[in-house]
Amino acid sequence: MDRLNFLTAGMPHRTEPKDYKNAFRVLKEMDLDGMELEFVHGVRMSETSQETVKKVSDKFVITAHGPYYINLNSKEQEKIDASVVRIIETAAMADKVGAYSITYHAAFYMGNDKKIVYERVVEQTKRIIEVVERDNIKVWIRPETTGKGTQWGDLDEVIGLSKEFKQVLPCIDFSHLHARSGGKFNTYDDFCMILDRIGTEIGQYALDNFHAHLAGIAYSDKGERNHLNFAEADMNYKDLLKALKKFNVKGALICESPNIEEDCKLLKEFYLSI
Repeated sequence: MDRLNFLTAGMPHRTEPKDYKNAFRVLKEMDLDGMELEFVHGVRMSETSQETVKKVSDKFVITAHGPYYINLNSKEQEKIDASVVRIIETAAMADKVGAYSITYHAAFYMGNDKKIVYERVVEQTKRIIEVVERDNIKVWIRPETTGKGTQWGDLDEVIGLSKEFKQVLPCIDFSHLHARSGGKFNTYDDFCMILDRIGTEIGQYALDNFHAHLAGIAYSDKGERNHLNFAEADMNYKDLLKALKKFNVKGALICESPNIEEDCKLLKEFYLSI
């Protein structure tokens, strides 16, 4: 990556008909940089779609979001095993179509001690990385910072896991950090602190190969409620973009606002204006 790229979470809403060829046409018309493939209900993609995405992967940045049905801390071993398979399937499909990176929500605490859950996530991530390395799958594997206190994935946890494995890096969902903390992580200094920790504790390569999510967000004292457009939310995206520019972060920033392409364009235009 030679710069920060601005991606939509899934196909732009104005895509008609709804297929990848038209989606990338819209992205080109809007001067946006790529798309996160949304495998949230399962890793399914037709051969035609795979070919379409692969053909444009040298012109657009592609990332992928794994299924929502993942819990590496389930009380049932078969659900843990299925979660491992889903992450591997996401990585394999992403690699096949020329994607750069995948992300997923790794686990729920399920009432367990955080340290115990962390070790369980490490154990299952080891299984994932063994297969990814064996099969020569060349994408970054990224647990995402999550929006609720019941979910594994605070800043310390995703940084810690990234230090355990060479092919693992964080997906920093800045909106989730903001919601999870009840409104914190929303100042220029906060954003600089996050980026400084990543660069210092993991390494400069983590800032040179970044993957992040951003949207407006509604939250309560229990964390995330739902995504909002930036105009309706208190997410301080302008200072975040200033911090990303200060640290010369390179990689992918995926907009998850409800009006994905409009807010994605807003982010890119403000970033370029700084």
